[in-house]
Amino acid sequence: MGVALKSAVMAGIFLGSLAIASAQTQAPAPAPQPSPQQRMRELMEFTKAHYSKHEYRIAMRDGVKLYTVVYTPVAGQFSDAGPYPFMMSRTPYSCGNYGNDVVQPRVTNNATLLKSGYILVCQDVRGRWESEGKWVEMTPSKDGKGIDESTDMYDTVEWLLKNIPANNGNVGIQGISYPGFYTAASIVDSHPAIKAASPQAPIIDLWMGDDAYHGGAFMLDGNHSFYAPFFAPQKNPLKVEPKNDFDFGTKDMYAYYLGMQTLANLDTPKGGTNEYFHDQIVHTTYDSYWQERNLAPHMHGVKTAVMAVGGWFDAEDLSGPVKVFHAIDKLSPEAAANTLVEGPWVHGGWARGPGSSLGDIDFGSEAGTFYRENIEAPFFAHYLKNADWTPLPKAYVFETGSNVWKKYDAWPPKQAVAKTIYFQPNGGLAWTEPQERDSKDEYVSDPAHPVPFTEYTTDDIPQRYMDDDQRFAARRPDVLVYETEPLTEDVTVAGPVKPKLKIASTGTDSDFVVKLIDVYPNDYKDASEDEAEGKHVTAAPPVFLQGYEMMIRGEPMRSKFRNSWEKPEPLAPGKVTEVEFTMQDVNHTFLKGHRIMVQVQSSWFPLVDRNPQTFEDIFTAKPEDFKKATETVFHQVDAASGVELMVLPK
Repeated sequence: MGVALKSAVMAGIFLGSLAIASAQTQAPAPAPQPSPQQRMRELMEFTKAHYSKHEYRIAMRDGVKLYTVVYTPVAGQFSDAGPYPFMMSRTPYSCGNYGNDVVQPRVTNNATLLKSGYILVCQDVRGRWESEGKWVEMTPSKDGKGIDESTDMYDTVEWLLKNIPANNGNVGIQGISYPGFYTAASIVDSHPAIKAASPQAPIIDLWMGDDAYHGGAFMLDGNHSFYAPFFAPQKNPLKVEPKNDFDFGTKDMYAYYLGMQTLANLDTPKGGTNEYFHDQIVHTTYDSYWQERNLAPHMHGVKTAVMAVGGWFDAEDLSGPVKVFHAIDKLSPEAAANTLVEGPWVHGGWARGPGSSLGDIDFGSEAGTFYRENIEAPFFAHYLKNADWTPLPKAYVFETGSNVWKKYDAWPPKQAVAKTIYFQPNGGLAWTEPQERDSKDEYVSDPAHPVPFTEYTTDDIPQRYMDDDQRFAARRPDVLVYETEPLTEDVTVAGPVKPKLKIASTGTDSDFVVKLIDVYPNDYKDASEDEAEGKHVTAAPPVFLQGYEMMIRGEPMRSKFRNSWEKPEPLAPGKVTEVEFTMQDVNHTFLKGHRIMVQVQSSWFPLVDRNPQTFEDIFTAKPEDFKKATETVFHQVDAASGVELMVLPK
């Protein structure tokens, strides 16, 4: 969760945020296109002319008042004369512009939605900004036994229906990232007037694959760079963000975190800690603190139509959309609809810009524009305005590699078959189990020289790392590389990725980072190669895709959690041990002529905190506890390592 990106994206990617983070998905267009700034100005001008602003403080059932700003369509300004449905977002990141006449509805920047006429509602959740009460991170669900986000939404809807004129009795809610969590939490035992909800990149389980922890490993850079300089406790009501003087003192986050040495050093005034960051790093197992913040087991009583939205290259909340989709299917079969939409996007990338590329990789079309105009706008128009439409499939997903949209009646697709691709001697990778009886690879993992997660120096988490070239890592002696021969036919994978490793270590704990990679052919012809040559005498050289190692998915696994997330166990030094885990879903085609590659390493810094490679609570680890360890990965007949993929038949 980089500071600039997270503060914009988690606020919902609203109108005022378009200029902040759009460059990462912007691609050259064949014809001049409006810039994000121009689009923002146009939408701002439209909203000023077509909406009027009203501020309220709505009392909840316990008397706490929540700040709610309502933007109503100006009579005669829309082809739809009304009455209008509500389109709502609930946020901990401020609805903004308190007590003035600035019209800036931080609800959606989908031009099709804004221009078709909705009553736009933004609410500061309890304990944040202008709302009263105490804020609790990832408010645990009370399951009907007390005050929670579901009851706050219910009370708000009741008030809106009774007090805002010219409404048609229908309510929609959507939000990205943290507002995505509030969207999902708000529809538990949902109010009958809520007809459509879209949790987008929702935080569903902070420890189990969302922002905080992945595979038991702490996602260091994103969390610290979010909590320390940006997200801090507040004294409410609050209209202006308090000044935060924290300064990293460098643009080199690799050097900064290596210099800070331990998590305990970050949990100090010098490290810019606050109570939220403290909670993140002292709860290092999946204890009750995290378990009660897992929303998935509480998605019952959902009656509305739901469209969960996510991006295959979301560096922050990749797992949330799939989790909430499956939870609603399981616990709320009475939901009016339940659809999963996944595209080739970064965190919130579907809500801004064309969504046609990420880093060096082009996706062949404006997937973001397509989503906003052809998926999101018709979804809300149908359920809130009774507009005609073509119903969405169960899963509407973009298949990277082939760069096409696919429709499925289940996710993962019912026809996908689990197949394991195995590590082989001499860096091979094949669908057959290895036949050797004594075959393994070794490397030395040194916490003093961890493997970086990018080739370049960065002061934040660049979203593009999610599909970046991995050749820099393959050149390191502490990274193992396995790859197939050039493929003789396309291979499409759709669903979760499951590494199955047989390992041994000289340490008592070690991380194993597994990366699934698409290797481009050495004779690959870049579309822009001819025009790029000769134009970079003083500028940076062009990136050519010959031999490009595009990361499709990467995840860490802290081996002490191999048997239990609640009760970690040490490794027995030198003993062959099985480490299996599940990485987030993918939908990718490895094209004919490409290669499938898997890389294995034991650090991914500073994206992931360093493992001292000694069995202990890492929060309490001292600098001298960080030890080198020799890691062994086996690929032999009685200890075969590989990665299970969900492969679609031809």
